[in-house]
Amino acid sequence: MPPVPAFHNPEFLWGLLLIPVLLGWAWRERRSRAVLRFSAAHVLASQGRGLRTYMLPLLPFLRVFAVAAAVVALARPQSRDARVRDSSVEGIDIVVALDLSTSMEAGDFRPQNRLHVAKEVLAEFIGNRVNDRIGLVVFAGAAYTQSPLTLDYGVLKEVLRQLRTRVLEDGTAIGDALATALNRLRDSEAKSRVVVLITDGDNNSGKISPLDSATMAKSLNIPIYTILVGKGGKVPFPQGTDLFGNTVWRETEIPINPELLQDIADQTGGEYYRATDPEGLKLGLQKVLDSLERSKLMEGGATANYREDYHPYLLLAFGLAALELLLRATFLRVFP
Repeated sequence: MPPVPAFHNPEFLWGLLLIPVLLGWAWRERRSRAVLRFSAAHVLASQGRGLRTYMLPLLPFLRVFAVAAAVVALARPQSRDARVRDSSVEGIDIVVALDLSTSMEAGDFRPQNRLHVAKEVLAEFIGNRVNDRIGLVVFAGAAYTQSPLTLDYGVLKEVLRQLRTRVLEDGTAIGDALATALNRLRDSEAKSRVVVLITDGDNNSGKISPLDSATMAKSLNIPIYTILVGKGGKVPFPQGTDLFGNTVWRETEIPINPELLQDIADQTGGEYYRATDPEGLKLGLQKVLDSLERSKLMEGGATANYREDYHPYLLLAFGLAALELLLRATFLRVFP
């Protein structure tokens, strides 16, 4: 369907009523002035002087058309797409609870450790979002809100980039992390609210048990999706550096509790995923999104797309005015 023409400032079109007035003024001025006209271009042949005779009366029309084009440009013609677009913003409220305990330094994702891979995958995940509000909770022996729910993905990725282990008291307070994340979502009006828990261990610290947090999530109708990062059992763990500055790795037993994460997911209506490599973590996050219903965070309305089309008219106005001035100063120059 072709675009529907429209003007953003149609009141300026009243200026087109000046066109007959300008034409009448130009004709009257030409008749009232007794002038002797001759060309300053002496090198032109008689044929050129004849052409000049026919072109002189056309000069006022150049000015009139220039004014008409300028008036149309001031009215701001626009192309309006006949298809109406729903401007409602759809999205999900997501709070990611990320484990920063020292066990996230394990090297079973070598050449990088678990935290490095988790940050990379989360940054890609955030970068692929459009209308989802995302918050970030970090935890080790305690849990803290690192970023509230936001649509500013640039700031969120910068916050994520700066995360480090060994900044918080060590431990794995899964229950506290979930309670903190739920607190960020409690007042959200989004129809789809979700917590994504990314951890590599078992709950061993904190004031709130994970299952108590799961009960709170169930009462709030907020599903918790749990992702267990790492292979479990004995994994390479950094034990310092050698004389040449290279990391020394030693096989270390890191306890995990997949049953706990499965129970949390089952109790809240979420899902449990196991990520033993970067692709597994990406797949887990994608499955979280695929299983959620899109919700409207902000009610918009029906809007149409517009494209400004005044530029050709403005160029035409300047072009005609410049052409008139050029002709009056050269080929059609007249003297009284």
